[in-house]
Formats: sequence, C-alpha cells, structure tokens
Amino acid sequence: MTKKIVLSGTRSTGNIHLGNYFGALGNWVRLQDDYDCHFFIADWHALTTGYADTSGVKDSIYGIYADYLACGLDPERSVLFLQSAVKQHAELHLLFSMSTPLSWLLRCPTYKDYLAKNEEESSATYGFLGYPNLQAADILMYRADFVPVGEDQLPHLELTREIARRFNHFYGDVLPEPQALLTPAKVLPGIDGRKMSKSYGNTIAFADDPEAVRQKVMCMITDPARIRKDDPGHPDVCSVYAFHKVFSEGESDAIGEACRKGEIGCVQCKKNLAARVAAFHTPIHEKRTALLQNRPRLREMLLQGSARAEVQAEETMVRVRSAMKVDF
Repeated sequence: MTKKIVLSGTRSTGNIHLGNYFGALGNWVRLQDDYDCHFFIADWHALTTGYADTSGVKDSIYGIYADYLACGLDPERSVLFLQSAVKQHAELHLLFSMSTPLSWLLRCPTYKDYLAKNEEESSATYGFLGYPNLQAADILMYRADFVPVGEDQLPHLELTREIARRFNHFYGDVLPEPQALLTPAKVLPGIDGRKMSKSYGNTIAFADDPEAVRQKVMCMITDPARIRKDDPGHPDVCSVYAFHKVFSEGESDAIGEACRKGEIGCVQCKKNLAARVAAFHTPIHEKRTALLQNRPRLREMLLQGSARAEVQAEETMVRVRSAMKVDF
C-alpha cells in the first residue's frame, strides 16, 4: 500500500530547542515509520519577520538540519529539504496570490496578533500578510494528505484548505485538501516560566553545551511562595515540576507529593532534573556537534533531499500550469 504523505517544516530563525522537540520534532521522528514524510527548513518564511537582518540565516539552516539528523530524522526514510532550493514554491505562492481574497489574509490570527504587538505600519509587510499563500504552497506542492499540528494551528491549516478549494473551484480538481494530523505534544515552559520561545531567550537548545544546560536548569523559576526548604510547595506553578512531568515520567507524581509535603528542596529538585535532562540532551548535542564539523557534507545532503523534493514539486506544477492555462 502507498503510504499517506505528511509534511511539516521549521522556520530558520534559530536552533531547535526542547520545546520544539516535545511539541513537534519528536512526533515527526515517530511518523517516519508509517508515512511518506516530507520535512523542510522554511528559510523564506524566516524572512517574513526577519527581513532586515539576514546575517544568521545560513548558520541557522546548518544548525536546524544538524538538529533534524541528530534527533532522528532520516534522509533515507524522509525527504528533508530546504524551501528556497525548490523554486517551485515561489511560483505556486505567486499563483495562489492571484486568487486568494485579501480579506482571508487580513483575518489570519497570526497577522492580527503581530499587528497588535507591532504598531508601526512598516512592520506590516506584503510578505508577512501573504505568508499563508506561501504556507499553502509548501503543503499543497507535495499533495500532502496530512499536516501534523496542534489544535492551536488548526485555523492556519483551514486557510490552506480554503485556498485549495478556491483554486479547484476555478481550475478543476487539481489539489487535494490536506487533513490535520493531531499529534500528541508535551508542553515545556521556558526557564523563566513563560512559553519556551527563541524570541524570549528562555530556551534550552540542542546547541547548548552540557554545562550551559545545567546552569539553565539551576536558574529555572520555581514556586515563588516557597521560602524555606521544608515549606510546603505548589508544584503545579513550578517550571521545574513541569519539566519533571516530561523527563521523570512514572516518578513525577511522587516528586510532586514530596514537594507539597516540603520533603525535597528546590535546589535538590533542580539537581535531580538537571541529571535527567542531561541524559536526554547530551547525546543529541554531541551528535549535532559532530555533524556540524563537516558543513560541506551537510550542505550536500540537504541539497540532495531538495533535489528529490524538486522532482515532486515540478510534477505538481505541471498540473497547476496546465489547469490554469499558463503552460504556453
């Protein structure tokens, strides 16, 4: 039987961190067994907000690709590629922009949130407004059956489906509508208690060396109401406990109970967590570091994957151009 196609990607705006792994990448690794997987590095998407300073894009591409491989994505089992190396993405994005109503783009939650946080008009670029068209091109180019998402991302996928429906209405049944693949995700807060995000600078990345990781764990925010070691704690408001629920599965309930009874201090709890995180993080960090020692080989592998993607992309574009009568 032909495997169903899955597609997803990561913007090249920094290195993969633990939040990315437990929120998405770890699931991608498991999906390789059951699906025809396509995972890409979205370097063009990085420009929608980072257009003014592109100095770190190339380093980010190498870092993310090394993260992909070190975490278990396999170029023999999945198509791993670079968005900008497959020029058909830009062509399909352009064609979608001709038929996508402006009102659809203006109602996009990400666009509205971004405008609310960035009041200057110069921050609202055409590229950022039109990124859903590029996102739709990324997905529909490979005729993806499924896109692994969390529930908060469903509106974005629905917009891709709407773009496909509108295209098919005008030009015939050309593009399949992808379905959401709701995959289980474990949520990790940042070391400061907020959402783990590169923009907040509160991440634990696979690029961090083991000592940096240990220091970050020891600096994590705990229960602010707990002053002394034997004070009863409130683990549900503690970032360290949130990590224990991921890294100390099977023991997290006992850890939470010991905290509530004041039987374990925050410093010792952090030390225990640091050891658990290191056991998971250090092997991936070391593999990533070794891979980055040979950047020419990484580039060659990524371009090989991109060449595979380009063959599939051109097959789709032949159908699209023919349907639109722009194949003169």
